[in-house]
Amino acid sequence: MDRGVSTIEARVADAEGLRLDRALADALPTISRERLKALISTGAVTDAQGVLRRDPASKAVPGGLYHVNVPAPRPAHNEPQDIALTIVFEDDHLIVIDKQAGLVVHPAAGNLDGTLVNALLHHCAGRLSGIGGVARPGIVHRIDKDTSGLMVAAKTDRAHEGLARQFAAHSIDRRYKAIVGGRPTPAQGSVDAPLARSAQNRKKVAIVQGGKRAVTHFSTITRLRDAALVECRLETGRTHQVRVHMASIGHPLLGDPVYGRTKPVHRPVLETLDFRRQALHAARLGFIHPLESNALAFESEMPSDMQELFDSLNV
Repeated sequence: MDRGVSTIEARVADAEGLRLDRALADALPTISRERLKALISTGAVTDAQGVLRRDPASKAVPGGLYHVNVPAPRPAHNEPQDIALTIVFEDDHLIVIDKQAGLVVHPAAGNLDGTLVNALLHHCAGRLSGIGGVARPGIVHRIDKDTSGLMVAAKTDRAHEGLARQFAAHSIDRRYKAIVGGRPTPAQGSVDAPLARSAQNRKKVAIVQGGKRAVTHFSTITRLRDAALVECRLETGRTHQVRVHMASIGHPLLGDPVYGRTKPVHRPVLETLDFRRQALHAARLGFIHPLESNALAFESEMPSDMQELFDSLNV
């Protein structure tokens, strides 16, 4: 095997009729479906019998085992950049970051540099897992640009694979603090509603029957002035999950420019504080170390802008 290639085993869902690219994307959540299409088409995927599978649209064998050969990232357009990072934990295999609001996780259209990936390339001196490809070396999961808080990145492919398995199994302990409009009644509960890209606006996520299962458990921490500080525990980790789920039950995140509906009582506070992002912070991250098998858990206090918003409403 080429030293620049990592082979990943993927056990696909025990369901009839799934396209191979879709089944592999579900089994390997850290690799995009588009990248898997390209890997399949270039002969990088074999089935359990060692037969090349070159057609992304072919049907996957329910419950079948596949091997995906993932090439190491090319030297890439990503450039190391000396961007300040708050590092919570680091060893030879992984790094946990307390991401500041406003920092994009990986390069994409409109944000070709100045991202967390650029910062990690500088800090880790190129030692990042290649499974995420050229644009996303080391990235196992992501949080939105304007969400702050804890993230883990992988330095090695073995760490990446081990963490990815935990994310796919929904065994990662991920808890967010959010300031929402109104006071949830009852004070705690769950939202179990499937999510997918909105048919009307592809930049938004919506509750869609037939979408990916998404479950958020919420509990009120503090009742505020026509608002509340809540903890949201993710059973799944879908794009915009907390934002969409809380808005769906009538309690959108304050400051959310996409899913929020600002009440008149909150507008002066948001304007005075110049608070222009969703009030969402990834406050806790817990997982099993993928190489050493010990349990790790990290917590992060709300950043100053969310604390100021909390204090202004806590009257």
